[in-house]
Amino acid sequence: MALPVLDPANQSAAARAARAGVCALAVMAKAPRPGRVKTRLSPPLTPGHAAELNVCFLKDTTENLAAVAARAADPKSKAAGLVAYTPVGDERLFEGLLPDGFALVAQRGEGFGERLLAAAQDILACGFGSVCLIDSDSPTVPRAAFEQAVAELARPGDRIVLGPAEDGGYYLIGIKRADRRLFEAIPWSTATVFSETCERAREAGIEVAELPLWYDVDDAATLDILKAELLAGFAPGFALAKGYEAKHTRAMLTTMDLALNAAQWLAQDAGGAADAAVDRQERPGDWK
Repeated sequence: MALPVLDPANQSAAARAARAGVCALAVMAKAPRPGRVKTRLSPPLTPGHAAELNVCFLKDTTENLAAVAARAADPKSKAAGLVAYTPVGDERLFEGLLPDGFALVAQRGEGFGERLLAAAQDILACGFGSVCLIDSDSPTVPRAAFEQAVAELARPGDRIVLGPAEDGGYYLIGIKRADRRLFEAIPWSTATVFSETCERAREAGIEVAELPLWYDVDDAATLDILKAELLAGFAPGFALAKGYEAKHTRAMLTTMDLALNAAQWLAQDAGGAADAAVDRQERPGDWK
């Protein structure tokens, strides 16, 4: 069944009113096409495996958020799941990947900051009382961090919520109004994104609520951190809480590791057999 796509220009007054006070938990996501997603993971992964891992990240993140929304018993802390997707036209690629109740919102704009700002504007225009824009590269963010974000935005008064990432960026930004100062002229993909955003908030007189530090998985080094966390039970050194179980990602990593180990074993076995054949030719008397 096709996923519902929210159009901010085509929302009834009743639909907007029903979302008042609800926090939208919106994952920023690209359609999972090989060669278009998680490109910095190729190598060590193939483009196909990187796209499969991206699907697992999306499944785990949205299932985590669905549980947050389901557990929001306080009427003042209601939440709903969304995916802000790109490109338009690839909606069908998200079918079967998202939990029940999730809807899509199309991304628009050119640069990353422009897309974040536009997503916030469009989601708030649909009637949501607040919105958390969440990256799709952090499948093990503790559920408590998302619950804290919803609770902070439910409090009276203006504020933003930021989930700092270990690389200097952030994995979540939560806002009640789309202030463009938080998104314009930010040095994206650098180690100062989080600090620059905090400084913009201070300049605008907006309170900042900080979530626990976590990490993005976007290269071979952070993939190793993820594997250590999910396959060996080694939490990141900066973690103060246990990460989300991310069962889809764990299963994928397990399969990939088994395949890699088997390939390495076969290569070593083949190499050993070749060496033995050479030795047999050079020293035939030793092989009887």
